[in-house]
Formats: sequence, C-alpha cells, structure tokens
Amino acid sequence: MKTLYLDAFAGISGDMMLGVLVDLGVPVDIFRETASALGLGEVEIVAARTERKGIGAAKVHVRAPERGVVRTYAHIKGLIEKSKLTAGVKERSQRVFALLAEAESRIHSRNIEHVHFHELSSADTLVDVVGSVRGLEYLAVEELLCSPLPMGTGMIKTSHGIYPVPAPAVTEILKDVPVYSSGIPTEIVTPTGAAIVAALAADFCLLPLMRVQAVGYGAGDRELEIPNVLRGLLGEREVPARGRSRERRLVFSTNIDDMNPELYPYVVERLFEAGAEDVWLYPIQMKKSRPAVTLCILVPPALEEQIKEVLFAETKTLGIRVEEVDKEYLDREIIEVDTAFGQIRVKLAYREGRPVNIAPEYDDCRQAAVKHGVPLKEVYAAAEEAARYLVSREEGGPEKKA
Repeated sequence: MKTLYLDAFAGISGDMMLGVLVDLGVPVDIFRETASALGLGEVEIVAARTERKGIGAAKVHVRAPERGVVRTYAHIKGLIEKSKLTAGVKERSQRVFALLAEAESRIHSRNIEHVHFHELSSADTLVDVVGSVRGLEYLAVEELLCSPLPMGTGMIKTSHGIYPVPAPAVTEILKDVPVYSSGIPTEIVTPTGAAIVAALAADFCLLPLMRVQAVGYGAGDRELEIPNVLRGLLGEREVPARGRSRERRLVFSTNIDDMNPELYPYVVERLFEAGAEDVWLYPIQMKKSRPAVTLCILVPPALEEQIKEVLFAETKTLGIRVEEVDKEYLDREIIEVDTAFGQIRVKLAYREGRPVNIAPEYDDCRQAAVKHGVPLKEVYAAAEEAARYLVSREEGGPEKKA
C-alpha cells in the first residue's frame, strides 16, 4: 500500500504541505493547472529551495492580486463543483472545506452556507487545499497518515481581533485528533493545515512499519528554535494480514511494595479515565521477601504525559519502565441485539471478514441481570445466542435460507 506519512513535529500549514509534495516530485505545474481549473485568474505559483536550521526544503509561494477577497462557503463549493477536476479531487477538496466551514459556523454561530472565510478564502488557500489533493493523486498515494500534532502558544492577530493560539478554528477542526503542547510561542498549526490532515488522514500515529522510498521537506514561513519544516515519508506500508491492524503503543510498568491494596481499584479507574487502553496487575516478591505488585499500563503514545501524571500522583512509585510495542488486533465492531432481557451491546471480532469472537458487553449484561433478577450468566448466554443468530442471517446461514 503506497503511504505518505507526515511527520509534523514543527506543525503544518497549507504551503508546507505543498512544499512536501514538490520535494517528493510533484511538478509545480500541477498547482498552476489547479488554479486555472478553479478559475482563479492571475495566480503566480513559484517553488524555491530554502533551508530551515540546515535542512534543505521546498518553499511554495502562491501570489494572487485578489488576496483579501472574502468568499462564502457556498461560493467555494460552487468553484470546486464547476471545475473540470476529477470527481475524486472534488470530493476530497470539498471534505476539507466542509471541515473549515463547520468550524467557522460553530465558532461564530452562523449558517454554514453563509460562513465568510475571511483570511481563509483567498486564492492561496484554495490552491493549498485543492493543490494538496491533486498532489496526493499525482503521487498515487493510497493512504495518508500523520503524526500527533503539536500546538503552539501565545496570541495571534486575525480578522476578528486578537485570538489565542491554537486558534479557535484549529481546536474545532482537531476534535478527536491527538494533539500536544510544543511550547513554541507562535501558531504552528494553521486552520488550513489542520483541515487538510483532519479530513484526509486515515490515522494520527507514530511512524508505522513501512519501507520508505522517498523523503520530502516543506518549509514554513517563520524561523523557529527547531527546523520549521514538515517532513513527508513516502513508501510502501507493510500491512498485516487481512482483517488485522497494527499500531505502535507504549507499555508502562512499575513495581510497588508500599501501597495500600485498597487504593488499586481507584488508581485503575483513574488510568482508564486518562486514556489508558488496558491496565493489569500481578503479584510479585521483591527484596527482603516483601509481597508487591507490578502495575502495567498499555498507553497510546499521544497520551504518554497525561497517564504519567496520574501514575505519579495516585501511586507511591518512584519511577517507571517504558517499552515500545506493536499492538496487532482483529477488526471489530459493536452491534446491539434484542434479548428477553432487553437490548444488549455485543462486540464482534473479525478475521478475514468472518466473525471469530463474540463478546457481550459486561455493563449491559450486569444492568439487565440486576433489573430482571436473573443470573448474569443467563444474560450473557442470551446475548451471545442472539448475536450468533444475527451473524448467521447476515452470512446467509440456514436460518436465513429457511
């Protein structure tokens, strides 16, 4: 699978994205053709080599006499739809602008069709967005991945006044996207850059298992204390067997021999609230033959610091071990089934498109058992039987054929 992984350690903007694509081999004429297809008139697009802290990078400049023109979301949708761009480019570009419009609509409490983009509606933003989509198409990228995004700090001047960094539009766009504070005192993730990856990236993760064939760098405008570049790694991702996924995770572990055992359930609860994917304990024996506990936590990398905070605040540990691991897991979905005890959620795990594990949700089963005054195992059995019947019907089993 041809994959482009964006390492956004210094942030991301639309022009940085164009720079990465040029550095990876996309001709600048692709962006010029995009501007022409959108009917933007006299737009000058130039790519040049530059450096950021000694790293060579491509810098794309989009200059248009219409800078400052204010367009509505409806107008932008019309420009894209009337163009002679491919259906795929139109659909993905519309997806990016829909995110931008929804963010502006929520922030300013306006009807989405009448949202004015102000600084986001000029020709360079249209080229940034639609040009990025066309560049990905040119490189035949099948999957776009991105690192968790760093947030700057401070204040920034906008058409609405002085706003905090990250800008309100950025925080709206990046809901459910892993972010962290970089401590850099300026805006390093722009609304356009945020919308491009939020709309188009399949995942935000650490670098996956892949064979890198080319590396490109796109330069940002400012000189920062770190290289102000967006790095793109283009290559073939090594995908696990069909029906399975693999992601990078961290495992924290610590041995504790001086904590009241009554505290552990609360600690586990707090760790799950902070985003831990799994928590487990097992008994050990430490020096001086003391009975002790090893506490282990499976951690998404983007939540490393939050989970450490809970661990050090809620336990008596003085230190932890950190290991990087690959988590490989079956595809899964949650369905609801009807039983004599009400609706119960059931988790199905698939391998090569066929369900191989059926697991009723404990909380649903427990509530139903208490409500109906029946043993918990009866509710479990009823939920599993209903799920198997439903799966059998969907697969065209004997029940369906009858």
